[in-house]
Amino acid sequence: MDGAVLSSALQRLLAHARADELRRAAVTDRRVRPPAAPPGADTGSTVTLRFAFPDDEVALWRLAVLDSSRPLSTPALLAEVGGELWAALSLRDGRVIADPFQRTTGLIELLRARAKQLEAPDLGSRRRRRRLPERIPFRHRPSPG
Repeated sequence: MDGAVLSSALQRLLAHARADELRRAAVTDRRVRPPAAPPGADTGSTVTLRFAFPDDEVALWRLAVLDSSRPLSTPALLAEVGGELWAALSLRDGRVIADPFQRTTGLIELLRARAKQLEAPDLGSRRRRRRLPERIPFRHRPSPG
């Protein structure tokens, strides 16, 4: 009976030692590697925000059908990921259409932020700009010698 008790106590001790060893390795591993991207995140694709052009009409129509919405009124901003249209925002009425099979929440936030930037008044045009005089005064100093 003592052998069975000693054996289970030894197994418990070994199990705790192994668990501690794994915890230490996990902490060390976290320090070395950067955190992983969230599941489903595509870290290799380029995101492009741009204005819609007349040749984007078919792509906007397809996106509206996917989203079960009516097509957007133009002008519009588009969000593309890896060259593929994922979301669009109408600058006229603020309506958004997006691909329901992609994670587009962040793209829609980007589109809204960019639309807000485009609505902001241009402060640079209101400021008085200093103009250089037509002729810059030049003073000639004779060289010593």
